[in-house]
Amino acid sequence: MKTFDTIRIPLLALFITVISLLHYLTPLYLHYLHDIFQRLYYLPIILAAIWFGLRGGLLCSLVVSIVYAPHILFQWGGDMTLELEKYLEIVLYNIVGGVTGLLAQRERERSAQLQKTAEGLELSYKVLQDQSEQLIAIEKNLRSAEKLSTLGEMAAVLAHEIRNPLGSIRGTAEILRDDYRPGDPKYEFINIQIRETERLNRVVEEFLRMARPLPTEIASCPVREELETVLLLVANDARERKISLLLEQPDVNVVVKGNGEKLRQAFLNIAINSLQAMQDGGSLKISTSVCREDGTADICEIRFSDNGEGIDSESLVKIFEPFYTTKPNGTGLGLAITRKIVEGHGGTLQVNSVSGEGTTVLIRLLAGGV
Repeated sequence: MKTFDTIRIPLLALFITVISLLHYLTPLYLHYLHDIFQRLYYLPIILAAIWFGLRGGLLCSLVVSIVYAPHILFQWGGDMTLELEKYLEIVLYNIVGGVTGLLAQRERERSAQLQKTAEGLELSYKVLQDQSEQLIAIEKNLRSAEKLSTLGEMAAVLAHEIRNPLGSIRGTAEILRDDYRPGDPKYEFINIQIRETERLNRVVEEFLRMARPLPTEIASCPVREELETVLLLVANDARERKISLLLEQPDVNVVVKGNGEKLRQAFLNIAINSLQAMQDGGSLKISTSVCREDGTADICEIRFSDNGEGIDSESLVKIFEPFYTTKPNGTGLGLAITRKIVEGHGGTLQVNSVSGEGTTVLIRLLAGGV
């Protein structure tokens, strides 16, 4: 703005100077030219009013009046009766400068107000956009919750109607298998029947875990002990897969508020997924740390990091959906159950993965005993 002012002010001065020279240097008998020059003074006055508002218009009209007055007084003789038109023109200069400046100033203030309103509307739009995204996320969570609720009802029916018959089918198949020797085609068919019965039973068990509400008994849960138990449970599987297990923890055993059995189940699900993602060996590192959030609460962070196959971006957004799985024999309920357990403890579960580079699962829980 200052750069424009430095250009505009000299330009106005040049306008006034040129018009005044035309007045002073033009012979008086060419009165029609003087009438034209007299009107030309309105150009710098109007420009000054538009550019600088009321003060600019009045100041420019005052300068024009001072510059033009000697021409009337000394060259035209200063006869009030004969030159009344020219004196009235000076009055009009100041009126035009004042009115135009006032209107320009109001328009500028109105534009500034409109700009401020536009900025406020833009800010409101951004807020509404953020709220809309939050509503979409909430709606997505509600749909997921509806699915889980439906699963709970289905699980109760399935557990009652399928579990007992499955036990009878498996028991009968085992009795029939005793009548045949290994290598016999019927022996192999019965083995397939038993394995498929076991797989169906696992699906029923997953349904039951999904349907069961989280226990209300919340106690002090030592994280190190639960993680050590998980490592013992997966140690044989890791040895067969040639996977090294590493548990990194601070000297102090971190305690969180939760149900040890449920949290152990969540940790175990994640560990099993990590082992299954490493077909040709690798390493699974589990680490814990405590950080302070917003200066009010201690948060325990538990990381499971593997260097397995990783998860592609398309699958990463679906891994918590019930029944979604990339494993031939998977049920697609493990991570859904795990997230339900973690969120039921007031925590969060985050999965970061790059296809071909491995996966890191971060669990954040409220630290401290009960």
